[in-house]
Amino acid sequence: MNTPPPASTAAAPDRDAAAPEKARRAPPLSLAAWKQFVGVAKPYWLGDEKRRAWSLLLLLIVLMLVETKLAVMLNEQAGEMTSALAGKDGDRFWTSVRACLFVLAFAVPTYAFYYYMRDVFANQWRRWLTGRFLDGYLKGRKYYELGSGSEIDNPDQRISEDVNTFTGRSIHFLLIFLGSLMQLVAFSTVLWSISHLLVGVLAVYALAGTVIALWVFGTPLIHLNFWQLRREADFRFSLMRLRENAESIAFYRGEAQERAHIDSKFSQVIDNFARLIRKQRSLNLFQRSFSQLTLVLPGVILADGVLSGQLEVGRAIQAAGAFTAVLGAVGVIVDNFESLSRFVAGIGRLQALSALVLPGAAPAAQAGKQDARIQRRAGTQLALESLTLYPPQSDRVLIKELSLALNPGDALLITGESGCGKSSLLRAIAGLWTRGGGVIQHPPVEDCFFLPQQPYLQPGTLRSQLIYPSAHASLDDGRLLEILEQVHLPRLAERVGGLDAVQDWEKLLSVGEQQRLAFGRVLVHRPKIVILDEATSALDGGNEASLYGRLRESGTTLVSIAHRAAVLRHHTHVLRLLGEGAWELHEAAGFQFEGAATSLRSSAAATLPQQVCKVAVAG
Repeated sequence: MNTPPPASTAAAPDRDAAAPEKARRAPPLSLAAWKQFVGVAKPYWLGDEKRRAWSLLLLLIVLMLVETKLAVMLNEQAGEMTSALAGKDGDRFWTSVRACLFVLAFAVPTYAFYYYMRDVFANQWRRWLTGRFLDGYLKGRKYYELGSGSEIDNPDQRISEDVNTFTGRSIHFLLIFLGSLMQLVAFSTVLWSISHLLVGVLAVYALAGTVIALWVFGTPLIHLNFWQLRREADFRFSLMRLRENAESIAFYRGEAQERAHIDSKFSQVIDNFARLIRKQRSLNLFQRSFSQLTLVLPGVILADGVLSGQLEVGRAIQAAGAFTAVLGAVGVIVDNFESLSRFVAGIGRLQALSALVLPGAAPAAQAGKQDARIQRRAGTQLALESLTLYPPQSDRVLIKELSLALNPGDALLITGESGCGKSSLLRAIAGLWTRGGGVIQHPPVEDCFFLPQQPYLQPGTLRSQLIYPSAHASLDDGRLLEILEQVHLPRLAERVGGLDAVQDWEKLLSVGEQQRLAFGRVLVHRPKIVILDEATSALDGGNEASLYGRLRESGTTLVSIAHRAAVLRHHTHVLRLLGEGAWELHEAAGFQFEGAATSLRSSAAATLPQQVCKVAVAG
C-alpha cells in the first residue's frame, strides 16, 4: 500500500436538504384509481401468463352466462307457479314445479363450479403477482433500500396481504360487473315486456343512488380504509418487534415502555376504525333505504294493472323479480361501495410499491432520486478512488476523497470513534449505500464475503447455516464437520443431532457460537476478500486470535472493523476515521489505539514499498 500526502479533512459541499416525503393518499374512486389498477394488473393479462388468464376468464364468463340463463328460467317458473295457484290450475302448477326442479339440477352444480373456478383463478393470479413483486423486492437489494428509507411503510404486508386482497377482489368485482351486465340485458327484456314505466323509474332511481354514493361517501371511505390498512400494519409490526427483541427487552425490564409504544399504535388503530365505522353507519343507512324501497316500488307501479285484471298476479311477481335483478345490476356500485372503497385503498398501496420495486413500472417515480452515486467497477482487487460517502437521506459527510488499493494478502483495520462511519464504509463497499462520489473497484461478488457483528441464521438445518448463502455445497459431511472443528465448534453437530438437525439457531446458540459458525461459512466458500464488521466482538482472545490467524494463513485479503488492540497484529495497515469526512492511514506496526502512532503523511510516503500499498487523495 502507498499512502497519500496529508489526510483529507475538507468539509462536504453544501447540498439541498432532502424534502420530507409527502403523505401518500389513496386516490378516490375515479379515473386515477382505474389507472393505478391497470398499472398493477396489466402485466398479468399481457405477459407470459396471458393464455392461462384469458382462458380462465372465458370459462368463468361461460359459466356466468349459463347461470344467468338458468336464473331467468327460474324467475319465469316462479311466476308460472304463482299464476297457477291464483287460477287454481293444478296441472299448470305441477308442470311448473317439475320444470323448476329440472332447472335446479343444472343451476346448483353450475353455481358451485363457478365459485370454485373463481377462487382457482384468484389463486393463480396471486401466485404470479406475488412472485413478480418478490423478484423485484429481492433484486438489487431493494428490500434493504426500502427498509432503510421512508418511501413506503410495511412492504412485507403489501406483498403478503395486499396482493392477496388485490387479486381476490379484482376477480370478484370483475365478475360482479360482468354478471351485472348480463343480468341487466337478460332481465331488462323481461321487465320491458311487462312495463315500460317500470324500466324508466328503475333507471332514474339507480342513477340517483350511484351519484349520491360516489359524491357523499366515496373519498372519505377510501381514505379511511387506506389509513386503516397502514395503522393495522404498524400495530402488527410493533408486536413483531417485541417478539424479535424479547430477550433484550426482558434484560432491560422494558415491558412498561413497550406496552406504552404498543398502546399508542393500537390507539391509532381504534381511533381510525371509530371514524371509519361512523362513516360506514351512514353508508349502511343509505344502502338499506335504497334497497328496501325496491320492495314497494314495483307493487305501486303495477298495482293498477293487477287490480283491473289487465295483468296476472304471476306476471307482477315476475316483474318484481326482474326489477330487483336489474336494480341489483345497475346499482352494483351502491351495493358494494364499502368493499370497493377498501379495494381502492389497497390498489394505492400496491401501486406505490410497484413504482419502487418493479422494473419500468413508474419511471417518473425515480426521477426525483438522481442524487450523486458512487460508481462501481469490476477489478482484480479492492480499491477505492476518491470515495466520498453520505448516509441515505442525509447530507452529513462520513468520508471524503478516500483513495486506497488493497493487494492480495493485505489486511486493513478500520478504526475510529463510534459514529465516525466505519460500518458505513463497509456498507458502501458492499453496495448497500450509494450516495456520494468516487469509484469502488471490486472483484466478482462471489470472491467477497461479509461477516456482520450479528450473524444471520436462517430457519433450517445446521448444514444450511454452514453453507449459507449457498443452497448447495460440494463439500461432503466429513469436510463440514472438520470446518466446525476448525472454528472451535467440534461438538455442535453431535449436540444438536447432526448436520441435518433443524433448530431455532438464534435461541440455541450464543452470540459467540454464532460468530464462530459465521467464520465457518468463510472456510466453506473460501473467498479472496473477507470483510468483518466487529465479527469477533463476542469471542474471547484465544478464539479471536485463532480465527484471524487461520484467515491470514490462507492468504485472504481482510478488511476489519475492531476496537481491540489484540487484533492489530493480524493486519498490515490501519485506516483511522476522524469524523466529518477526515481520515488517516497508518502502518499497523507503528499504530497504537491510544493514538501514539504517527500518521503516514507525505514525508513518510517514500519509505513505504510500492508493492505493499497504494493510497492517494484527490484534489
